[in-house]
Amino acid sequence: INAEYMGVIRHVLCLVRNRKGSFQARTTAANIMRTIKASRSLSIPEGVQVSVSKRVVRVKGSRGVLVKDFTHTKIDLKLTKQGRELTAEMWFGSRSELASIRTVITHVKNMIVGVTKGYLYKMRMVYAHFPMSIAIENSGKLVEIRNFLGEKIVRSITMIGDAVCKRSEDGTKDEIQIFGNDVDAVSQSAANIQQSSRVHDKDIRKFLDGVYVSYKGNLVAEE
Repeated sequence: INAEYMGVIRHVLCLVRNRKGSFQARTTAANIMRTIKASRSLSIPEGVQVSVSKRVVRVKGSRGVLVKDFTHTKIDLKLTKQGRELTAEMWFGSRSELASIRTVITHVKNMIVGVTKGYLYKMRMVYAHFPMSIAIENSGKLVEIRNFLGEKIVRSITMIGDAVCKRSEDGTKDEIQIFGNDVDAVSQSAANIQQSSRVHDKDIRKFLDGVYVSYKGNLVAEE
């Protein structure tokens, strides 16, 4: 094969290689389906004030103020209908990114419930042989669990955020209450108490000792 034929073959191979690369790039881009615009709205009830600044949402109600930062998302947040409706929008989002729209709206909805009704979690102590005891210190910001399965160690759990712990006032035995405006702080504080009293290296079907959540609700009853 002379030099002229070799040049033609190289040219054809380059064309084929370039077309294959561009085709793969087009198919890869086509596989990522993006929605041009997606949005979801949330009505703001009376007695609640919501303000948005640079994806930082501030909610004020009768029970206090909550602030949450959403700058890690690609969502546009704005108030419409003279500040009585919050709208979350996303442009050219993928399927996984669009799921964050409802997540943000749900977070704000929980904040509205928190500043109007509050959150209440009730926990019960369960023990069979070794009587467990719970001490509440620092005005309800520190919980100490003693004599869990007869152990000498004292388990200390600090409440998160505005969550506060107290003993039940209705006379229920071995019950504590965790309440606050931020559902994340209240639920995580309850989870920390439950996780601190887990049974290790034993059959959990037989050793049921621990502190467990028995009720989830609001401080202010439904009308």
